[in-house]
Amino acid sequence: MSGLDKLQHVKPADIEARSFEIISAELAEKGVVLDPANELVIKRVIHTSADFEYADTLVFSEGATAIGIEALKGGCSVVTDTKMAASGINKRVLGKFGGEVYNFISDADVAAEAKERGLTRSAICMERAAALEKPLIYAVGNAPTALVRIYEMLQAGEMPVPPALIVGVPVGFVNVVESKELICELDVPHIVARGRKGGSNVAASIVNALLYLASNNVRE
Repeated sequence: MSGLDKLQHVKPADIEARSFEIISAELAEKGVVLDPANELVIKRVIHTSADFEYADTLVFSEGATAIGIEALKGGCSVVTDTKMAASGINKRVLGKFGGEVYNFISDADVAAEAKERGLTRSAICMERAAALEKPLIYAVGNAPTALVRIYEMLQAGEMPVPPALIVGVPVGFVNVVESKELICELDVPHIVARGRKGGSNVAASIVNALLYLASNNVRE
């Protein structure tokens, strides 16, 4: 039997559904029972990453998923720390609710100010977002400095409008774990991937999961 003969023949439209069936079955085999309120978010992250550790490491503040869904339904926009995360968010569904995606990372003035102040561009981007003075979901998948700046601004009372939700899933080794724990200390709705793992694709997948739930398009 050749390698090709071992492949499952699945129609393109059924690939995602089959993937979620496999995820559900493997979680059941491991004896993992997910909180129904957050189940679809966790499964979508596993679908994006093929990493079942997220079933244990994704943490949700009380009611975070429901809060995120209602925020999106109310026209809340999303700000990201990377273009990759921004590009991965389903803007068609977000736009149906009146929201849009903001990303300031390539703005010339952001780069200039970051250099002048000795900060990262991602930190300055969070300041730009806060200056919009509107409800936002902050989706951070790459830069722990973005999470730290959000924390600092909240602690200093420098965010006129607190985040509707913080998605804190940066990936890496330097200040990544610590920055996520700072967000977990806040009395602000949050979804955080504890530990080193994460990424822009994970941030986008969490936002998309909330969007699909908001539109009642479960896509399980």
